[in-house]
Amino acid sequence: MKVTEHGDKNRKLHREDYLQMVSTESKEYVEVLIHEKIAENNHHITDCQDAELLEKILDRNNLNKAYKKVKSNKGSGGIDKMSVDELLTFLRDNKTTLIEQIREGKYKPNPVRRVEIPKEEKGKVRKLGIPTVVDRVIQQAITGVLSPIYEKQFSENSYGFRPNKSAHGALKKCKENVDEGYAYVVDMDLEKFFDMVCQSKLIEIISRTIKDNRVISLIHKYLNAGVINNGVFEKTEKGVPQGGPLSPLLSNIMLNELDKELTKRGHRYVRYADDLYFVKASEVPKEY
Repeated sequence: MKVTEHGDKNRKLHREDYLQMVSTESKEYVEVLIHEKIAENNHHITDCQDAELLEKILDRNNLNKAYKKVKSNKGSGGIDKMSVDELLTFLRDNKTTLIEQIREGKYKPNPVRRVEIPKEEKGKVRKLGIPTVVDRVIQQAITGVLSPIYEKQFSENSYGFRPNKSAHGALKKCKENVDEGYAYVVDMDLEKFFDMVCQSKLIEIISRTIKDNRVISLIHKYLNAGVINNGVFEKTEKGVPQGGPLSPLLSNIMLNELDKELTKRGHRYVRYADDLYFVKASEVPKEY
């Protein structure tokens, strides 16, 4: 009986972790406020030159929104085992200290908790990194400020984890391409993309837009926070851990470089996260 109860508990935790991934990588992006899109020929983005971006992230209203989002998404706790229900009391007691640590660059994010979720493909798993609930609030606060800035830069052909975008929208666009005579489709998947992202390159790309070095440093700390896997600490010197509110945005920032190159080459494509679909009106060249 004890074995059965333990198995049920593990399955429940895995379901919660999966829901955590779904909520942080999909729901919260759908609900982000839609901001006015920048004109295609306007390359001057005033938001990006703001050197006081951290203050916007630590703004009381932004932090309250971040807390409410994490609270509504629920999900299981991180390595400190603090639950979402315990979060409000902790923040009330430690808010001032927490904000000052972040402002002074002294805050150190906790390692994420490694969880593996089975994929549809037999024998394959998706590796998640579940942050503590406190780190989820901070990540959500960062995402809430940075998302509107980057939405002005992202491609119309990108559909994953973005406001007013969805998998259904991606399929609709694919159908439009077929209806316009593009009969050949090349299905591409960037293998282990989230696990293999070059962090230094990602930080360099972020630095082109974000001019507050404190924000860049904080994001870098989250990338380097590490993973607790079966009780053992593992360094995260590459990759973007899936499972927190920040990872979908960071992945889109990285893959936006691919979008720009594909557009420059005149390709017609649809991208949903690291899944990519090219369409061709004639036979696909051999180099594809």
